[in-house]
Amino acid sequence: MIASNIFKSEENKRNNILIVEDEAIVSLDIKGRLSVLGYTVLDIVKTGELAVERTLELEPDLVLMDIMLDGEMDGIDAATEILKKADIPIIYLTAYADEKTLERAKVTEPFGYIIKPFEDRELNLAIEMALYKHHAESTLNENRRWLKTAFNSIGDTIITLGKDGRIRSVNKAAEQLFQFEITDLCGEEFSSSIKFADNEGNPVDVLQLFEQQGTESTIFNRLQLVSIKGDNIPVSLNIASINDKNKKKGTVIVLHDMSAIIQGEAALQKSLDQLRLAFDETVTSLSLMSEKRDPYTSGHQQRVAKIACAIAKRMNLPEKTIQGISVAGVLHDVGKIYIPAEILSKPTRLTGIELSLVKTHPEVGYDILKGIPFPWPVADIVLQHHERLDGSGYPKGLSAAEILPEARIISVADVVEAMSSHRPYRAALGLDKALGEIIRGRGTIYDAEIVDVCIKLFEEDGFTIE
Repeated sequence: MIASNIFKSEENKRNNILIVEDEAIVSLDIKGRLSVLGYTVLDIVKTGELAVERTLELEPDLVLMDIMLDGEMDGIDAATEILKKADIPIIYLTAYADEKTLERAKVTEPFGYIIKPFEDRELNLAIEMALYKHHAESTLNENRRWLKTAFNSIGDTIITLGKDGRIRSVNKAAEQLFQFEITDLCGEEFSSSIKFADNEGNPVDVLQLFEQQGTESTIFNRLQLVSIKGDNIPVSLNIASINDKNKKKGTVIVLHDMSAIIQGEAALQKSLDQLRLAFDETVTSLSLMSEKRDPYTSGHQQRVAKIACAIAKRMNLPEKTIQGISVAGVLHDVGKIYIPAEILSKPTRLTGIELSLVKTHPEVGYDILKGIPFPWPVADIVLQHHERLDGSGYPKGLSAAEILPEARIISVADVVEAMSSHRPYRAALGLDKALGEIIRGRGTIYDAEIVDVCIKLFEEDGFTIE
């Protein structure tokens, strides 16, 4: 009775009972017993037809159903009709226990079967067990309905396998992914029914790979699901084992269609390519704008960028740093747009005032570029490209570690290109003199490592400026 009391307190005393019995004395006796045991009798009916009607109307917690009843509908027939329309536990009461009657009664899945005559304890135990069992089954069925709804609402394909590797269940999303009635595969062997391939088209047995890994779960990214139409659908696949007491009971497989993600990545890459093209064209336009003021040095910034990037690559600098050096190299003289054209193209040496004006171009370039959100310190590199290690450069007179490494590279490349090329006030001095200049300033004016790399670039690698 302890279990009974616990159950009643938890279920808020679910004790309303309908009696179906055609013998008046027996039905009154049962009613009296139930009252003593603490149950409430809602009604007593004598026929199967009334049993169905009153059960649906009163919704009792339990029905005590005599099998042999007056009228065309016996207790088993009445129970069958009740179970079609309501979820109410039924206990059969009968003086007959023949095999044929029991077989008919089993079909209705009764919650109890009491043979007349019976004791109060026997009746009480049967009722309590029926109510408890019904509550447990109702809870389980409700949980199953929730799980089934959630199972079929998930956008990813879910497949469960038995321990034999055969398909036990699939959700609704599978039909869209597999492009046919996936439920037709229930009971089929997974590995022989659903095919996968790698990105090169080679067959992949995912279950075999999973078994080889010896883990409880694993993820396979970027596989190709071979559909019934022969299409290859990109998927990611998550496999997990269902274990009980260290014994494998089955497998759960979750497939995620990667088509939209891959299409999105392709669209994003296309957009990035377009932005990069627009960026490159903008940088080129800024460079050309400054060269319009100084047509005699046309292509100088592009050649400096080429030399600087070659030096950076030989130094094994990160690709991102090299990209920043390339942009800064192409724009390092953009500040010359501020210098009058007649000074830039003057065929004789500049006066002190004119030279001072020319030396403002790094600061002007910095002012032009500082508001642009480059992913590299382009404005600072442009500002420092005429600074020297010994502090003799301009415009700030920075020295040694105060100068950005990128600016040190561009300063060497700038000297080599400028001395190798023609200028309005002199003919080209040639590559040898240009390299000789940076060698003389190695470690004092120019960064020693950068100078050494630049020399090797031209003398060992055969690098050319053009």
